[in-house]
Parts: sequence; structure tokens; C-alpha cells
Amino acid sequence: MTPQKLVERLRSRGEKYIALHLRYEKDMLSFTGCTYGLTKIESEELRIMRENTNHWKVKKINSSEQRMEGLCPLTPGEVGIFLEALGYPSSTVIYIAAGEIYGGESHLQELRSRFPNIVSKEALATEEELRPFAAHATQTAALDYIISVESDVFVPSHSGNMARVVEGHRRFLGHRKTINPDRKGLVELFDKLENGEVNEDSLPELVQQMHRNRQGGPRKRKGAASGIKGRARFKTEESFYQNPYPECICRSK
Repeated sequence: MTPQKLVERLRSRGEKYIALHLRYEKDMLSFTGCTYGLTKIESEELRIMRENTNHWKVKKINSSEQRMEGLCPLTPGEVGIFLEALGYPSSTVIYIAAGEIYGGESHLQELRSRFPNIVSKEALATEEELRPFAAHATQTAALDYIISVESDVFVPSHSGNMARVVEGHRRFLGHRKTINPDRKGLVELFDKLENGEVNEDSLPELVQQMHRNRQGGPRKRKGAASGIKGRARFKTEESFYQNPYPECICRSK
């Protein structure tokens, strides 16, 4: 079985599809300290995991502050509201490019209720076809990577190495549509919606305006912050792998 075969199977379900890099995985939530929408038992499980993971240096994290600063992965429910506000119909095929979703179907249902055509690797391939990949996390991730690069739209719910490299690869292939959620702005909107400060009918216009320039269009790579020198500048400049424009993208005369 090849990744291209899985892409063909995906397209047979609806021709076009969104690849959603849904970072709602146990290790990601534990590492970032993000517990919004989780039960007390789930939150405690994540806290214990963080405490017991020696190479994670930060142990005490304020989950609310993390979320308000846009440092948490969007929840499956928030992704559903986001995609719906962008105008995608409920019939849209969504491929979940991620590992096991924390809480399983109990949390994924929040997204599935809006977009029932959710597809995973396990739904596209047989157990026998996936067996050679099962013992190799990097090979499983490679499947998600290729399917994400080939998708009609790529949406990462959180920044990370894979999301950045997929975005850069898609730019290299012609600035394929990649929607980077403004997590900080969205959280503020979602909270206002929940508190009745924003009307549900006005949400699509607000979300679309917020993301008008966050859809993978051509733009030069952002440099380091002014006044920063040496190795520290690498932390403030945009990664070449995320945006190889203009050096590695040909432009017609």
C-alpha cells in the first residue's frame, strides 16, 4: 500500500478533502497544560503525565492563561465551529492527520456532529495494509504527511514541526491552500459567543475577516525581530521550512 493509494480512496469519497492536523493528543495536551473542555479526571491524568515526564521542564501551567494566549491546540469542537464559520458545508470530507485523539469519540463527536464525513487511516486502509507501519511511528506520521501535502486544504489545529513543514512543502508546490487558525483571536470570539456577546449569525463574517490573509498565499518569509543577534534570532524568525519563499519558489517572467 502506498500513501497515494490512500489519497485516491479519499478522493473517491468526495473528490476534495481537508487534511486536519488535529493535535488533540494526550502528550500534546499534557505538555502544553491545556485542559479546556476536559473532565477533572482527564485534567488530573494529564497533570500526572507532565509531572512524571522528566525532560518536560515546565510542570506548573495555568491552563486558562495558555488558552487565552493562543498556546493551546483548538479542541475538536472549536475546529468544527471554525470550519463551519469559514463556509465549509457539513458534507466536507475531513481526514484526521494525527495520532489517537485524547478521549476518543467522546471528544471527536463535537467535531463529527458538524462534519460527519470524518476519515482516519484506519477507515481508509485495512488492518493488514497498516500492519507494516504500526511499529514505526515515523512511518505512520509519513502517511499523514503525504496525505496532508496532497490535500485540497490543510488546517493545523496547533503549530508544530509537522504543521510547519507541510505548510512549507505546500508553498513550494504552488502555495496550496493552508489555513492557519488565529488561535488567540478565535478563543476570544468563541468565549464571546458562549457569553452571548457575539451573535451566532455574525460569527462567519468575523472569522472570515480574521483569516483573510492566513490561507497560504504568497508572502516573503518573516525575518528576525529587530535588534536581536546571534543564535537568539532563530527563535524570532520564520522557519525556512515553513516558508521557502522567495529563495526556493520559481516565479514566471
